[in-house]
Amino acid sequence: MLPLALISTSLAAKAGIFCCVAAAVWWVVDLVSSKGSNRVEDRLEGIRDPRGRKNDKRKGMGGQADAMARLIGSASPTLAAPLQPKTEAEAGKLKSKLAHAGFRGENAVSTFLGIKFFCLLAGFVAGGGTMAVIKGLTTEAAMGTVAVAGVMFYLPDVVVWFLRRNRQDAIFMSLPDALDLMVVCVEAGLGLDQAMRKVSEEMGTTYPVLTSEFALSNLHLQMGKSRNDVLHDLGDRTGVDDLKALSAILIQADKFGSSVAQALRVQSDSMRVRRRQMAEEKAAKTAVKLIFPLVLFIFPALFIVLVGPAAITMINEMFPAMQGAG
Repeated sequence: MLPLALISTSLAAKAGIFCCVAAAVWWVVDLVSSKGSNRVEDRLEGIRDPRGRKNDKRKGMGGQADAMARLIGSASPTLAAPLQPKTEAEAGKLKSKLAHAGFRGENAVSTFLGIKFFCLLAGFVAGGGTMAVIKGLTTEAAMGTVAVAGVMFYLPDVVVWFLRRNRQDAIFMSLPDALDLMVVCVEAGLGLDQAMRKVSEEMGTTYPVLTSEFALSNLHLQMGKSRNDVLHDLGDRTGVDDLKALSAILIQADKFGSSVAQALRVQSDSMRVRRRQMAEEKAAKTAVKLIFPLVLFIFPALFIVLVGPAAITMINEMFPAMQGAG
């Protein structure tokens, strides 16, 4: 009974230490977030969006999500301070990466770095507590804690990369259809600005990612920005090579006075051909990719079904004969 009591006491002590560290981390985050919020900001937010505040009061889950978003946003500058980029080039690269994933807010960089720092703390707390309970205060537990913290630290980068890839694939797949509609609009007598606006209105439900980019470009045009700058920003903002090529072609057509409709038609045809070639390439790779599941899962089952009865018969016939001969 004594070893069992000692084990229970040790587990209780480790669990208590883990709970205390987790509570301390939560208290620090809550303290940092409460320093950035005040009644003036809440009042301004209420004046800006009174209907949203009423809806949040009616919806408990929505209000909790908004409160959590404000908590992360207010705590991000302090949490992100140790991870801020050292040079302007690194800051621009990080901002561009987040913009390609669809995060273009003023606090996008600080929020992202704050989330990374918070994930690092969470990895140390969760991994350290789990390893301490499982393996005790050993070197192996410390290495496991560092590994868990490292995985949690790079988890936001993986999520941003996944979102950026999905967003760019959605833009690439929807661009030929959007260009076809733009060709129809331009040939009907509309200008390029009106054609982009028409595409954003008609295809908003089908292709929301591309139409949101076109709507943002139209907003920039309405604010007085030049068309060449807007088209250049459209390509850089998305990070899609085909959209960059389209922007360059439209800038060139606008500069030299050539037919915009013909340029759009040629670009649409080339992109459609490329999309078909990508589909054919994936279809050609299917046979190679099927080798691994065939060898690992299907062939062993067929081998057992076909050779199994013969092997059982051979064992039943040959083993008694061999034993009798011996």
